[in-house]
Amino acid sequence: MADYLRQLPQGSADLARRPSAASRFHIDVPLLVLLLALTSFGLLVLYSASGQSSAAVIRQGQYFLVAYVVMIVAAQIRLVTYMRWAPWFYLGGIGLLVAVIFVGVGAKGAQRWLSLGGFRFQPSEILKILVPMTVAWYLADRVLPPRFKYIVVSLAIVGLPAVLILRQPDLGTALLIAASGLFVIFMAGIGWRYIFGAAVLAVASAWPAWLFVLKDYQKQRILTLLNPESDKLGAGWNIIQSKTAIGSGGWSGKGWQSGTQSQLDFLPESRTDFIIAVLAEEFGLRGVLTLVALYLLILLRGFWIGLNAKTSYGRMLAGSLTLTFFVYIFVNMGMVAGLLPVVGVPLPLVSAGGTSVVTLMAGFGLLMAISTEQRIADY
Repeated sequence: MADYLRQLPQGSADLARRPSAASRFHIDVPLLVLLLALTSFGLLVLYSASGQSSAAVIRQGQYFLVAYVVMIVAAQIRLVTYMRWAPWFYLGGIGLLVAVIFVGVGAKGAQRWLSLGGFRFQPSEILKILVPMTVAWYLADRVLPPRFKYIVVSLAIVGLPAVLILRQPDLGTALLIAASGLFVIFMAGIGWRYIFGAAVLAVASAWPAWLFVLKDYQKQRILTLLNPESDKLGAGWNIIQSKTAIGSGGWSGKGWQSGTQSQLDFLPESRTDFIIAVLAEEFGLRGVLTLVALYLLILLRGFWIGLNAKTSYGRMLAGSLTLTFFVYIFVNMGMVAGLLPVVGVPLPLVSAGGTSVVTLMAGFGLLMAISTEQRIADY
């Protein structure tokens, strides 16, 4: 080997160890390929769910384009920079949530959006990334597993935005944000006695939450879950139609653009929350399993990145982002199948939407930054 290296032109040995172009641009190739496959599949399903609307697909494609740019830009920033600026970003996010209370834009009985220069966005979506970033920043330089006082402070970091979002009201997003922060605490190695205590507390608080926290429409969603046939033409309509669409698809489906429930507008919110029912009806169980396989591979890649991160901050953040992505998938599929209450959580990177797509892809940019930073440092 030594003789071979002496025969190489000067600098060739160094050249052999240079990082690839993907590593230099902080691109995790397996993750990028999986995301491209998922978003392409999403556009295919959206075209049918929107009634063959090219405008809807073009608009969603534009959102995806912006989201991929955001992901690539996010991947270029060093992890230490995210860690340094995390608390300031968090305070800025809290400021936006407070602004929603006073100058927010309302729709359908909820005040969740801000409008700037004609552009409307939902600040709570940003907190899905800022909360785990901040909790991971707080715990990274402390003794792990975290002591009780550190857990209390971490819960306060999680609880403040969750309470502000509950006020909008937006229970689904509040729960997702709370989960993203709690996952960081879990990844920090919290003791099982704390987990057991939290579970007991959650069960004990269920009845007070029903009486004093949940709105009437949120209670109705839970009652509808238990018995959707009690109001077939009202609150139970969504679940009944989604189950009908899923069941009628069978193994192979009715064919692309041939689903009766979606094409004849029996299925509400077919572009957004209930789009997987369209997929199940037209592509059958085969199509659903294909989608699940893509999601599973993305989740496995995220966990692999977390396991191979070289810092506790990177491990906690990667684990939280990956688990939060899983919760998105689980909650959406569960509510469409009638296993969970309808809480307005979109199917990630398949449902039509703008702010949520950009936020999710920014999270994947963070995963790429975690994945590639150490590989660059190794050269």
